[in-house]
Amino acid sequence: MPDSSRRPMDDATNASGISGSRMSSASGKIVLAVGAHPDDIEFMMAGTLLRLKELGASIHMWNVAAGNCGTATLEREEITRIRAEEARASASMIGAAWHPPVADDIMIYYEHKLVAKAAALVRNVKPDIILAPSPEDYMEDHQNASRLMVTAAFVRGMKGFISDPPFPPWNGSTSIYHAMPYGLRDGLRRRIRPGLFVDIGAVLATKREMLACHRSQKEWLDVSQGLDAYLTQMENMSREVGVLSKLFVFAEGWRRHSHLGFSPSDTDPLKEILGPGCRIDPEYETSLG
Repeated sequence: MPDSSRRPMDDATNASGISGSRMSSASGKIVLAVGAHPDDIEFMMAGTLLRLKELGASIHMWNVAAGNCGTATLEREEITRIRAEEARASASMIGAAWHPPVADDIMIYYEHKLVAKAAALVRNVKPDIILAPSPEDYMEDHQNASRLMVTAAFVRGMKGFISDPPFPPWNGSTSIYHAMPYGLRDGLRRRIRPGLFVDIGAVLATKREMLACHRSQKEWLDVSQGLDAYLTQMENMSREVGVLSKLFVFAEGWRRHSHLGFSPSDTDPLKEILGPGCRIDPEYETSLG
């Protein structure tokens, strides 16, 4: 979906004031960010989405599940309505196209009907970049949302796979990047190591405003964990990833999915677009063998 508000960044200094080669324009690029639940994108991906938006990308946000279990007091219908309104408000704040959920919380399974829904979105949006959840996480919904997006992208050009609703196959190139898991560790407490870091220092305030749109979750955690715990957790994780980057104060971490079945082998659009606004970890690349 074209975005008339996009504006390329034209200076040679990145968001942290680090001078370097000029960043590339993302004009014409389409980015699809996917979370399992409302607020997942804001926690782990929104900084990178904002950086790409600044450089001219058209951006889309999709939460697979409705967030209907995100309350201890409200009825199912009410919390579902509230969380959809909050997610739409967050997307509207940054000029992103918002796509409605297709599953209930705890019901994101790796199954045909959800793959067909996800494939329809990929074929309709035609993203150059997909920002997907981590394949390892403390929660099955997050892990299964990651698997769904990988398969949906893989079948994007397969005529024999019928999406729901049916869209014609799309054979364009797409690159998948996996975000860090919530808490930066997998379900067995092992630290997940990013291979690419994106500087989000200049957009952290907007990322915080986006997360604050999810008032039902913020208020719930304010009562149980202390004032602004919801927002502070996000900032603390962004700061911790910044430390891991050895360069940025606040960062988001990513791992690039294999190119096989998705794009040419030398395609790395986050690196190409963000330039000095991101850092590739050479030790991670070496560890791949």
